[in-house]
Amino acid sequence: MSWQIPRPGWLRYVLAILALLAPGVGSALGTDDRPTPQSPHFQLSDDSDVDHFPLKETRVTAEINGVIAGVHVHQRYRNEGTRPLNAQYIFPGSTGAAVNAMAMTIGDRRIRAQIKEKEQANKMFEAAKAAGQTASLLAQKRPNVFSMDVANIAPGSEVEVELDYTEFLRAVDTEYEFVYPGVVGPRYGGGGEATNLPTAWVSNPYRHAGESGPAAFDISVTLNSPLPLHDVQCATHKILTRWNGAQSGTISLDEPRRSAGNRDFVLRYRLRDNAIVSGLTRFSAGGENYFMLQAEPPRRVVAAELPARDYMFLLDVSGSMRGFPLDTARTLIDKLLASLQARDRFNILFFSGDSTVLAPQSLAATPENIARAQQMLQQVSGGGGTELLPALQKALAMPVAEGTSRSLVLITDGYVDVEASAFKLVDDNLGSSNLYAFGIGSSVNRFLMEGLARVGRAESFVVTNEQDAAREAERFRDYVAAPLLTHISVTGTGVEIYDSEPRTQPDLLARRPVLVLGKYRNAGSHATIELSGVTGTGRQAWSFALADSSRDATLPILWARKRLERLYVFPNASQDARAEILALGLKYSLLTSATSFMGVDEKLPTGDGASAADVKQPLPLPAGVSNSAVGESLTPAPEPDWLVLVAWCALLLGLRPMRKLYRSEAGG
Repeated sequence: MSWQIPRPGWLRYVLAILALLAPGVGSALGTDDRPTPQSPHFQLSDDSDVDHFPLKETRVTAEINGVIAGVHVHQRYRNEGTRPLNAQYIFPGSTGAAVNAMAMTIGDRRIRAQIKEKEQANKMFEAAKAAGQTASLLAQKRPNVFSMDVANIAPGSEVEVELDYTEFLRAVDTEYEFVYPGVVGPRYGGGGEATNLPTAWVSNPYRHAGESGPAAFDISVTLNSPLPLHDVQCATHKILTRWNGAQSGTISLDEPRRSAGNRDFVLRYRLRDNAIVSGLTRFSAGGENYFMLQAEPPRRVVAAELPARDYMFLLDVSGSMRGFPLDTARTLIDKLLASLQARDRFNILFFSGDSTVLAPQSLAATPENIARAQQMLQQVSGGGGTELLPALQKALAMPVAEGTSRSLVLITDGYVDVEASAFKLVDDNLGSSNLYAFGIGSSVNRFLMEGLARVGRAESFVVTNEQDAAREAERFRDYVAAPLLTHISVTGTGVEIYDSEPRTQPDLLARRPVLVLGKYRNAGSHATIELSGVTGTGRQAWSFALADSSRDATLPILWARKRLERLYVFPNASQDARAEILALGLKYSLLTSATSFMGVDEKLPTGDGASAADVKQPLPLPAGVSNSAVGESLTPAPEPDWLVLVAWCALLLGLRPMRKLYRSEAGG
């Protein structure tokens, strides 16, 4: 008996299978209504008359004076195609950069960009773009990611864009670090509903791994310091250093410019002397007076000069900390306890769904109390949820002994969603203490850890695997174990001080300097500003006459940038905070989350009036990053679900006997 199926039945079978396949087919054809992922993609240069690489060169010139860097960035765009171009270039910057100037040059015409409210700047740029005018727009996507848009670059013409920024350099383990980020690494930005939001920039094209960047990169750094420079080195690039004495030098690249821009340029150096060194700088602008007070730790630390220390450990013992995170936490606390002296104090707060303290108040660091703490540490095993806010509230409310350096050490993986509340709680209640965030786990909540360290006026440390645990614990102990000056205050005699940043001062550590920015008014002829604090030998003070202090014109914008850093910490800023960000950007001509730089050439370009093509400057993949970090297309089709796969298999299996049947019927 032969197997037969009427043709209408065969047709119904195929249509039923295709109905199951419809969602997958729609996705493959680009007709799916689901949001498109915002993803980076590889560059496809399909139209030969368009120059997809209009950015030809980036040159960076930096001047570093002690701890302040002034940076000038020069970008050269040239359209070597046959059509006008609208180009966008995504580039990184320092999280502390105060971008305060931009200019655009077309031929012999130089246009200085104006700072505008972001939405207004966008509208002005789009209007100039539509009118065929050459224009440029500099916007902040994140505090460390910027976009440069240039409209209507005529074929064969060049546009040069320059921007200037200033930043404080941060000291890590007594080592100052100047970083010029080379390239923005690829990011995945989630669903397509983010297209018009700040995350839309993530869908930027990239070159394949190993390909040199389309733009040349060069950097030159002039380094000057009031103190002798030590250990000047660059581990990321080959450099050539020319010295002009012990306190000055010039650094230039000593490698091919075409491949130098695929990684960060990192220059490190030390400023050291035999005692705590302090200095005062001032400047007046716009009817206001600014000052900067700096204190550098000595080269050598004497134990007798350290004030008494009080460590309050906040240890997360929730279920996610079970295993190596909790083992690492025990090692960390053991190392710090072992370094304490008899006059030091400590306590431990264990928290998960609830919290328990070792003692109602800090204990003296006696062998008996340390043994008691170690026994309790061994008994905890990890379990339950993570109630961070009640733990922070309890720790911040505990009394602090007079004249001691109080450090709160939070140890957690950070698996909570109360970041904004935690930041505000610490910012409002920390007082003269310091808060260090030590994250442990394979996927730590870095946003929480870094934000808490910022409002805690300290540092964050992260351990992601067991191999690094012991080394990081040792580094953390060395970092926090030597507070040289605590309960620091900045006061004025014969002058009124206000608007200081930070609002309260962190401890001066053997591995971390102190930097205070503020304003002053009503200064008398003999006005002085005083820095004081408690050391192991009692209270010490340094007094500086305003009239004798040095001057630095960057202080106003540096002060504004420091204020912005605090405002940026809070992800859901209030309306008042957003208004303050806008006001700071407009007053100090600063690029912010609420302001952009916009320049336009009022002269219309000559030519045939052809419409401009939109291109996004492709970026090189960061050195060491593989092609797997980037999707093959801007809108990759979603993976088919199991039902679609089953339907495809059924269709393929069913078509074979139907094909035979059809042939036999046709032959009959």
